Amino acid sequence: VSWDKLQWLAAALSVGLGFGLQEIFGNFVSGLIILFERPVRIGDTVTIGTFSGTVSKIRIRATTITDFDRKEVIIPNKAFVTERLINWSLSDTTTRVVIRLGVAYGSDLDKVKEVLLEAAKSHPKVMHDPAPDVFFTTFGPSTLDHELRLYVRELRDRSYTVDELNRTIDRLCRENNINIAFNQLEVHLRNEEGDEHTEVKREIKGDDPTPA
Repeated sequence: VSWDKLQWLAAALSVGLGFGLQEIFGNFVSGLIILFERPVRIGDTVTIGTFSGTVSKIRIRATTITDFDRKEVIIPNKAFVTERLINWSLSDTTTRVVIRLGVAYGSDLDKVKEVLLEAAKSHPKVMHDPAPDVFFTTFGPSTLDHELRLYVRELRDRSYTVDELNRTIDRLCRENNINIAFNQLEVHLRNEEGDEHTEVKREIKGDDPTPA
């Protein structure tokens, strides 16, 4: 094999190796940025792209995130620098919770607001500053739609707070004769003479306006 061919082969290998090492080098530099600038720390809850979890390990090349199913996912450090990153606990762990409720037309809206605020203010995890608030957001096809907006101190309390508030809201609505409504369809049927009709109502499967 001639020397010229070996030179071309060496050049091609160098270029290929350079491109291969470029990704490794990028992850290495990004790892240094994470270690020194600390945009994420062990124990932080983060969202990167569509993935969410808790940071469990930080290494030079990659960072390990444990998701809410307890699966460990290794993410290259470069992603933390180049992609959209949300750190839910970087400087403040406070997070907002929104609970949506649809009530039947004709409901006492002042009583609805009173019930929702009572549920929120009686819960020990709900912050008093900022205070919870209730908004009548829209006239839906079958419901008068409301939002209960509140804050909790810790992100880990979010799911438990929503669960307990939903149960409390359901109980208070039943106690105060407030109908949590659902979408419905009315169908009128007439016979051939057109002098009779039957009304049929059924639930429409779709977005559920009850608290989620």
